[in-house]
Amino acid sequence: MSTVLDLVKDLIARPSVTPDDKDCQQLLADRLARIGFVCETIARGGVTNLWARRGSQAPLVVFAGHTDVVPPGPREKWDSDPFVPTERDGFLYGRGAADMKSSIAAFVVAVEEFVAAHPQHEGSIAFLLTSDEEGPAIDGTVIVCEALQARGEQLDYCIVGEPTSTTDVGDVCKNGRRGSLSGQLTVKGIQGHVAYPHLARNPVHQAAPALTDLVGIEWDQGNEYFPPTTFQISNMKAGTGATNVVPGEAVVSFNFRFSTASTPDSLKARVHEVLDRHGLEYDLAWELGGEPFLTARGSLTDALSAAILAETGRTTELSTTGGTSDGRFIAKICPQVIEFGPCNATIHKINERIALDSLTPLKNIYRRTLENLLPAH
Repeated sequence: MSTVLDLVKDLIARPSVTPDDKDCQQLLADRLARIGFVCETIARGGVTNLWARRGSQAPLVVFAGHTDVVPPGPREKWDSDPFVPTERDGFLYGRGAADMKSSIAAFVVAVEEFVAAHPQHEGSIAFLLTSDEEGPAIDGTVIVCEALQARGEQLDYCIVGEPTSTTDVGDVCKNGRRGSLSGQLTVKGIQGHVAYPHLARNPVHQAAPALTDLVGIEWDQGNEYFPPTTFQISNMKAGTGATNVVPGEAVVSFNFRFSTASTPDSLKARVHEVLDRHGLEYDLAWELGGEPFLTARGSLTDALSAAILAETGRTTELSTTGGTSDGRFIAKICPQVIEFGPCNATIHKINERIALDSLTPLKNIYRRTLENLLPAH
């Protein structure tokens, strides 16, 4: 049986930039089939998704993740080829080393060890892998979840292998994520000469008081698991480039990262109330990037926390910080979803890397979690 290091090297060597899987999932499916998994490929729009399941009884424990990686950036800035896995100074370098091919390799080897030791375990184990997490995420995990829901497959627990640790493996795991709601506001004015402002209407001047109000609002106070919702303006543009022209419109892009203490509809309503109160003539286009999800403390967080403590001696912190993940799709069909993986300090960066001595603990934590959730007969 190959080690986690052997498998992650094999995965890194496949340049699976979104959405091209480069047969990563086939490599994994071949291994899983040898230990009794029934493997199914669900493809759409150039995206490859793998659903692999062993067993038919409840509870069902799912390991979820993505085989795709972000582009490496300028190759000459890397100290070694991003798609040639390279060991150096106690680290393994390569695109996807941390996000998240090490997690996937650790998943697979952990399950191989678990099945070898407990061939008659209770419940079932599954893998849900996609090549469309780093991209638009419209043909990936979301369509697998829709297919599973349509045929009545019940997921009980899901561990997403996102890199969640900060300093040491196991110090942080994510039991939820904030939602993301973006808006593009176009404030309409009347273009004119700056020397004749009475003949123009400056949309920047009109928008400024409303934006000041929006920046100052306390949207909610968060809750036990989430920090308060935040509002950030990410871009503003107006004008023709000339200094003597009052612009005819101003365009403002903004984003909410919101907790379960707010909803998309409540945030939208409050924004429109402010804009209307200031008498703006405007258009506002909304885009919901993802709704928040939360797994409260319970059997999954307990099983994972106990595994981390047993393997590393660390008491893990439950956190909901960071961006969105595919957990938002899985949470719609699975009552308990948690994210846990290696350190995230170098994800998406030049010279992405993972500490070699973290691979075995990572694998052991996943195996111990399975042992906690699916006792052997």
